[in-house]
Amino acid sequence: MSSYLRLSGINKTYGDFVALDNVNLDVAKGEFVTFLGPSGSGKTTTLMIIAGFEQATRGSVEIEGVSLSGLDPQDRNIGIVFQNYALFPHKTAADNVYFPLQMRGVKRAEGLKKAQAMLELVGLEGFAHRYPKELSGGQQQRVALARALVFEPDLLLLDEPLGALDKNLREQMQIEIKRIQRKLGVTTIFVTHDQTEAMSMSDRIVVFSKGNIEQSGPPLDIYHRPTTRFVADFIGESNLIPGHIANAAEGVVESPVLGTCRYLTNGQPSVSNGDEVAVVIRPEHMKLSRNPIEGRSNARMTIDTIVNYGDNALVIGHAGEQPIRVRVLGADVVILHEGDECCFSWTDDAVFLVTS
Repeated sequence: MSSYLRLSGINKTYGDFVALDNVNLDVAKGEFVTFLGPSGSGKTTTLMIIAGFEQATRGSVEIEGVSLSGLDPQDRNIGIVFQNYALFPHKTAADNVYFPLQMRGVKRAEGLKKAQAMLELVGLEGFAHRYPKELSGGQQQRVALARALVFEPDLLLLDEPLGALDKNLREQMQIEIKRIQRKLGVTTIFVTHDQTEAMSMSDRIVVFSKGNIEQSGPPLDIYHRPTTRFVADFIGESNLIPGHIANAAEGVVESPVLGTCRYLTNGQPSVSNGDEVAVVIRPEHMKLSRNPIEGRSNARMTIDTIVNYGDNALVIGHAGEQPIRVRVLGADVVILHEGDECCFSWTDDAVFLVTS
């Protein structure tokens, strides 16, 4: 992958606290990359260093090979949208969008024409003369997005911009932001702690934890092939079941919970006989039944709680001391009850191993 944005050896400390520890990342031109992680993981700090609002203790940020070191935020040609939108309350939508062009010396007539075109692109045709107080949260967010894009930035940074919106509007804006990003082809960094946003919007997800990048890759790779326990546990829902490698060549792991469990060796981490591992099986890749299902691996569990979502249900139980979570179709859950003992089953291709 050719690098458009490059982060090299980024380190950020606050006294004795290490916020970022040797972060390295290459982003291709036009790519939509999401920084995902819990609070305090370093994702927003990294974004602020790219934007120039924070200075790295060590390391460099480059766009197309040109260092941004020493440049103030306004000199970096980077558009940024914050969660609170930061619109000027005394300016109309058009004037808010025109503002960055005004700061770049663009004459008002030309600038307002560009602002109007950008408002139309984000779906706000006819809203140019409204003030922020006359706009809904979603409309304000679109104005902020138009303002960040109107001057044709080299890079677009989005810092949890959908956090203040309700669920339905947030989902609508996810689709809209991705549509606009594809249309303009602008290289985009999106920061969120919401896994659904990351999975649905990204070309690539970068998972942060404790100031480090845990894993980087396409959403489905991150989901189906996590490389660490943290990623397996943080992205979606996982059953992380302890075991040890019985036969690495043939793909056999022994587990006190699962018994003899087979896995497909292709694409798994490098392991040797006797290695301690965590067996990862996603809840939706398991089935529940009264009796063992032929052709699948089976183990027994006791149901503790059933959480109904309408079209599906999450069945939470235990096998010995090991918690087990299985997601089933809503129609199937009627045969199960809390306190029941039942079988949970899986196939070899549902098993993935993590070692760290």
